Amino acid sequence: MGRTIFITGGARSGKSAFALSQAEKISGSLLYVATGEARDDEMAERIKGHRRERGVRWETLEEPMALAERLPAASAGYGAVLLDCVTLWLSNLLLHHEERTVAALAEAERFLSVLPQLENPIYIVSNEVGSGIVPENRLARAFRDLAGTVNRRLATQADEAWMVVSGIPLRLK
Repeated sequence: MGRTIFITGGARSGKSAFALSQAEKISGSLLYVATGEARDDEMAERIKGHRRERGVRWETLEEPMALAERLPAASAGYGAVLLDCVTLWLSNLLLHHEERTVAALAEAERFLSVLPQLENPIYIVSNEVGSGIVPENRLARAFRDLAGTVNRRLATQADEAWMVVSGIPLRLK
């Protein structure tokens, strides 16, 4: 059975770089699960840049929504899996489910239930969004609350939890 390693931190904190460096310590080919979608030119450029940063050991699975369904089969045979990132995935779910947080949370619960079934380690990257001010609009507050709930459940279930602050990884558990 694989281990779950949860890595959180603020935007541009270095959490993805830390996750990559940790996963690359494991032998074999590696699977990068990307939840972001290129919905505009700027995001398309970000995605291209991230692909260039990863070495030849990495294969990419682009999956913006169906993680619970796709991850168990897709991850088979890899030394490790890196999922980047939970908050983009939750944003996709929230918009897909017409801003119904209950439906998005149900999808997240299904994802949490498949993690113990994975045979390889999975590094899960997520933004910490609860340290700022209370957002001014309903959708932003719903997203912040959903992300906080899912991050808490992931951290609780994970074998290891890390927070990256200004490029410095801090082990939480």
